[in-house]
Order: sequence, then structure tokens, then C-alpha cells
Amino acid sequence: MLASLAALVAAAGTAVAQPPSVTRHVLPNGMAVVVRENPVAPVVTASLQVRAGSRFETAETAGITNFLVRTMIRGTARRSGTQVAETAEDIGGSLDASGEVESAEIRGEALARHWEELLGLIAEVALEPSLRGEEIERERRLVLSQIKTRAETPFSLSLDTLLRELYGSHPYAWHSLGLKSAVERLGRAQLAAHYRAVFRADRAVLAVSGQVSRERVVRAAERLFTKLPRSGAHEVGAAPPAAPSGERRVLERPAQQAQILAGYLGPGLNDPAYPAFRVLGAVLGAGTAGRLFAELREKRGLAYSLGALTPFRTGPSFLVTYLGTAPENSAAAEAGLLAELEKLRRAPVSDEELARAKAYLLGSFALDRRTNARQAWHLAFFEVIGVGWDFPERYARALEAVTTQRSVRHDRPHRGERRRVSLSGLARHERRSAHGEGRRGVRDGVRRDPMPAQR
Repeated sequence: MLASLAALVAAAGTAVAQPPSVTRHVLPNGMAVVVRENPVAPVVTASLQVRAGSRFETAETAGITNFLVRTMIRGTARRSGTQVAETAEDIGGSLDASGEVESAEIRGEALARHWEELLGLIAEVALEPSLRGEEIERERRLVLSQIKTRAETPFSLSLDTLLRELYGSHPYAWHSLGLKSAVERLGRAQLAAHYRAVFRADRAVLAVSGQVSRERVVRAAERLFTKLPRSGAHEVGAAPPAAPSGERRVLERPAQQAQILAGYLGPGLNDPAYPAFRVLGAVLGAGTAGRLFAELREKRGLAYSLGALTPFRTGPSFLVTYLGTAPENSAAAEAGLLAELEKLRRAPVSDEELARAKAYLLGSFALDRRTNARQAWHLAFFEVIGVGWDFPERYARALEAVTTQRSVRHDRPHRGERRRVSLSGLARHERRSAHGEGRRGVRDGVRRDPMPAQR
């Protein structure tokens, strides 16, 4: 896979001129404010993000960031959770929060004429959370229910299992909802300590997009967030290195479809090779034009659904290919998926495939930013993770610069890059055959097989 990646060379992107509609300002306390003026519609969206998330958690605290910010919107020192929601509705909008992998967000939207009330409400939630015991327990029950749902959903179960095998003890191994064992134990004292550690001005970004004046937004932000303190002595240690197991996993669960996934580690978004890595994923899974769709669905009829996933990660990213198929076709579908991955490793990407993959990525990325809400999220996210609010423009230029080099020899994958396959929803007769002597190596319904040798 890395050899194929080497065959797609991404030229280093150069900084582009700052668009006139977007400005960045740093408040005296170190908090960054990014404003995008959009006069088209009389609405406004704000995204307050802090540099926290499952990327910085441990197995003992997995899920604490999401748990914290979800509880924060359930009440402040001045309002109950119901009053917070009603206040947002009174200004024609809503308020929500979530903890993700690389950041945590409190977001809201409102009619443009109420933009200052919206920022005031977000500041109140961020600076004066009550973290009442009864609200903590309500949110705990909700998060545990969401974790349970993921464990009972075939695709989510398969993906989560694959990522655990791909990343080992690295925190990218678990979902941002966290681990059941950790969420069950977290108490108010731990949530409050985590709040004090991460809600700091110099690790926070406020992005606003809509029908607003940048000067007025900056003045309001300086007034509203002046009490947000700078970072103290708390520092998050480095995450352990990702350690792929290189094994095959078979999850035996009753389901109507078998889910087959194969994954590789790849470069993070700061790596010059990252755009080419994204292009490789698009060559495989770019909708109906991807190789997987053409071969496994159209030609062979082996898949109900399929595609490729490659996220934005500051640390090692991943490429996961997946397909859903009838249980009786699982063996042929798995072999077909691995054959397509091997073909990508050995055969060059054509100019036509390259152009189609780049167009797919650029189009999808542009469509994802077509609303004020998504614009605000992108501005805050890329600024808070340290690559700059204008990363999308530089990333698009880097995608455009990816080319093919037909003379590059397609060597075997890197030693540290391993393939894993996770299946769920095996047919009834297959589940029966796993009993008795054939069930050796099965623990908790998961069969562990060594991966076939890479050729």
C-alpha cells in the first residue's frame, strides 16, 4: 500500500491569499476567533472548539470529553438544561455539543439578528457549567445506551473491532463515545477536573459564519470570553505508538448481512503524502466510479454496500475498505476485496482513475462546506488542531497536485502496515460449524486467525 502511495506524488502546497470574507483574530487571553462574513442568508452559526477529545484520553478516561461537553449543555449556574434549550429556540436556533477524536465542540445557530445572544449563550455554557449530579447521571445513561447500540450494530461493531486491532493501545483505537467501563466510573470530580484542564483560552477557537460583522464579533467575543483562563501546568502526554496486530478477526453474530472490512495505517494530515493517501482511498471507494463498486458490485454482484474511509487525523490515519454482503457470499467477497487491494499495490493508477478520484474528493469536500454550520465547524476544527483555518484551501491545492509516476516500482507494503479483516453476521450453518473442536481460538465470540502471508 505504501508503495502505491509512493506512486502518487503530492507536490507541496503553497500558502494562498486569505479570502476577504474570513479573518482571524487572537484575543488578549490567547483565544482565537475566526469570522466568515456571509451576507447571503439571515442566519448565523457559531462553533466553539477546544483541543481535547478521545485522541488525548486513556483507557481509564475514554469518553470523558464527550461526556463532559454533553453534560455542560444540560445546565449552567444561571439556567437549567431546559432553559438553555428554550433560550436557543427563542432566538430561532438550537444548541448542541459533542466530543470527537481531535476536538470537542459547543455549537449553536440562530437568526442573524440574534447573533450576540447566541454567542452569549455559548459563553455561558463554556464558562459556567453547573455539572449537576442528576444531569450527569442522565447523560451517563444516554452515553451508555449509545455505546450499547454501537456494539449491537453490525457495521459499527466491525469497524470498532478493526480499529482496535489496527491501533492497539493508541487512543485512536476507540470511538469518541468512549469505553463502557470508563463511562460507568467517571464521576463529577473527574468531569470537573477535565473541564478545568481543557477549557483554556489558548487551546480554544471560536468560529462564526453568517450574516455578521467581523469587528463586532471580535469585540463581543473579547467581552464574553475574557474570563476563560490560559492553560496551566496540565499537559497531555504523548500517545503510545499504533501497533497493528496483523491478524484476521471473525465476529460471529446473528445478522442479515456479513460485514467485511480491511484496514491499513497511513500518514496523518500534516504528512506531505496525506493527499495522495486520500486519492488512493478514492480510487478504491469513490462511489460508483471506484474499483470496488465496479468489480465487486457491478461485475460480480457480491456487495450490497461498499466504500472506503479515510479520516482527518493529526496522528496516523487509516484507510478502511468495507462491504456488506449476503452471509453465503462472505468468503468470495472477502477474497475479492483482498484481491482489489493487492491489485492496487501491484498495478499503477491510470490517469483517468486519478482524475476521477481527485474530482470526487474535491467535489465531496466542497459540498460538505456549503452551509454556515459546516463552514464554522471546518474553520474551528482546522484552526484548533494546529493546521490553520485555511487548511481546506491548501488541502484542495495539494489534491490537485497529486500525479502518477508509472516508473515507480510497486514494492510490498511496509513492515508496520498490516491488513485486518472483520466479519459479522455469519450464516447460521457457519455459526454451528464453529462449535466443538473447530471453536479453538474463539474468545467472546471472536475467532482469531493469523493473516495470510503477504505476497
